[in-house]
Amino acid sequence: MAELHQTPTSLCCCRKSLPVSGARCVGESGRPSAGLGPGSPRCPLVDVASASNFRCFQLRHFHLDLRLNFAVKEMSGWLVLDLVPVQLGVCTLVLDSHPSLLIHSIDCKVPGAGLDEPVSLTYRVDPFTDYGSSLNISLPTAAVKPGRLIQITVRYTTTDGPAIWWLDSELTCGQTRPLVFTQGHSVCNRSFFPSFDTPAVKSTYTATVRVPDGVTVLMSASRSSYSKQDRVFQFSMEFPVPSYLVALVAGELQHVDVGPRSRVWAEPCLLSCAVKKLGGSVERWLGVAEDLFGPYLWGRCDIVFLPPSFPIVAMENPCLTFIIASILESSEFLLIDVIHEIAHGWFGNAVTNATWEEMWLSEGLATYAQRRITTEAYGEAFTCLETVVRLDALHRQLRLLGDNNPVSKLQVKFEPGVNPSTLMNLFTYEKGFCFVSYLSELSGDVTRFDCFLRDYISEFKFKSVVAQDLIDYFLGYFPELKDAAIAQREGLEFERWLSGCGPPPYEPDLSAGGALIRPVQDLCDLWRSADPPDLQTLSTFDLSAWSTFQIVLFLDRMLDHSPLPHDVMVSLSGSYSSLFDGLNAEVQIRWLQMVVRNTFYPDLPRVRAFLHKHTSRMYTVPLYEDLVTGVMKCVAMEIFYQTQRRLHPNLRRTLQQILFQTGSAPTNQNGPSALSVIPPASPPPSSTTSQQSPAATATAAAGTTASIALRDVNVSA
Repeated sequence: MAELHQTPTSLCCCRKSLPVSGARCVGESGRPSAGLGPGSPRCPLVDVASASNFRCFQLRHFHLDLRLNFAVKEMSGWLVLDLVPVQLGVCTLVLDSHPSLLIHSIDCKVPGAGLDEPVSLTYRVDPFTDYGSSLNISLPTAAVKPGRLIQITVRYTTTDGPAIWWLDSELTCGQTRPLVFTQGHSVCNRSFFPSFDTPAVKSTYTATVRVPDGVTVLMSASRSSYSKQDRVFQFSMEFPVPSYLVALVAGELQHVDVGPRSRVWAEPCLLSCAVKKLGGSVERWLGVAEDLFGPYLWGRCDIVFLPPSFPIVAMENPCLTFIIASILESSEFLLIDVIHEIAHGWFGNAVTNATWEEMWLSEGLATYAQRRITTEAYGEAFTCLETVVRLDALHRQLRLLGDNNPVSKLQVKFEPGVNPSTLMNLFTYEKGFCFVSYLSELSGDVTRFDCFLRDYISEFKFKSVVAQDLIDYFLGYFPELKDAAIAQREGLEFERWLSGCGPPPYEPDLSAGGALIRPVQDLCDLWRSADPPDLQTLSTFDLSAWSTFQIVLFLDRMLDHSPLPHDVMVSLSGSYSSLFDGLNAEVQIRWLQMVVRNTFYPDLPRVRAFLHKHTSRMYTVPLYEDLVTGVMKCVAMEIFYQTQRRLHPNLRRTLQQILFQTGSAPTNQNGPSALSVIPPASPPPSSTTSQQSPAATATAAAGTTASIALRDVNVSA
């Protein structure tokens, strides 16, 4: 990555402990609320996506003991929860679970209270939503008292739930051994183990994993060990994390150290390429981030590359970032993805949004931090270009959804039953980024704002927060802004930022990227004229010397103006299609979407070849959506039948639904942590969307824009 510019290829304050389950109740920061008035109480924290009674307990620690059986695609074992009740009269423990998770037995120990030996407990499983169940456990009331530790052991088996992805050997990159990975964001890990599956609750954990010979296991843990004789891996996460950040991958994996605290893991056939692409850049990026935001808190910063079946681009699991191997083709996008996940080490992992309704607190801040890192490492012009690509995509999504769609709010109010994963969108990232940029602008100096963020991390590290915590801390940090009532500035009110629909009220100045952006717009203007441009004029634009983001911006803006006249497409293909054939998939997919949307049959073989080669969701879904929207549906069906055996079953179901319009996408489409790869323009919205209720509209819109929402969550998903 050090050669990117030349030839791109492709805080010290104490904080009082949390009163409940490691989760701060809203308003317990000890500071007055800017929005509610000094000393005003706030409502207790509610997470409508969790069935659990997490506010009744403090979760101190949990332990997983699992055996992996690849032959039957099954994990079995037990979970031990160390809980301290914090309320009188608690007689039931309610955990988040899932129908794919089979409970065998539950028992309880109360050390030091006459129940040192386990006592069997009764339980029942009740429906909750289509993405989970509630596990209701009756507690021994005589022994359960506030402040007294109880240990709950749940023995269970889980198979192919939303969090657990079993890959037959044919679906891995090496095609020699099967592989399994988990993806917990945002509410999927309740199918991995029963839990308080809410980002409001954080705890440490340990794990023991037993595997067949030849299988390597990795987890998002700060320490690990392996007993070869017993084929047992031991893990320990010494820092408190929410349930969605507990992750596991097991298969034929090897590693190479790329820095004193970072290594790259991958299947043997991928490892040398992955190491070559990253080189020593990881440690460089960590160093830049530490200079900006303070010490890296997690110890290890390892990266594992997963097969194309990985449902998103990247996931910021602490100590072990998951990244899809497909992105190795696109060096600039790989750079952005890895830096975004590194930024989550501070924003999202160390300080976490307390509910999924305020996901922007993780993703918006991580996106801002990512761009501060790239500015320091690669210059302001590069960062401005990448930001323009993404803000273009934001406004494209707004045109698709409409300015009044509730999805465009930073604080999205979920109705019970709405899966938070279905509402992952660019607003979480880019509108959140614009709000953080606005706060930086208000502070008067970017380095002064860096200091604010460093102290914000120190103040809230390993806690879960709401937006008001950030705002209170900001106004307390810059009292002159509070005195000037900056939160109520007309048209830029903080409340409008958080609760208003539509575009960001403010966008940062990106003129520093003009030298990279202007040639792109000039070329777009040439091609948008009625007639194709002459060859002499085109010769002044050498796309072979452009960066990936420049070409992506060009193609995205041309996609915005499709369909184009046939003679323009003929000229475009003659000028660029051979060049694009040799570039990465991020370029190719945009060109092929232009081919499909313009029904340009001469380049249809390129579409076929691309879909035969690429089997990841982020590349297949957008193309299939375009194919079925136009007159090429029969082509899409033919390609699908030829390639379906090489597709993961979840992706196969998604494509069947696109092809045969059999309803909404399956729930096992784990939402992204990082929307780090921005898609090209999307097809027109369905005419039925506006006739639905707001919550249904939001969900339908999220489904309609799957190519936007699923190509990196977060942002790190």
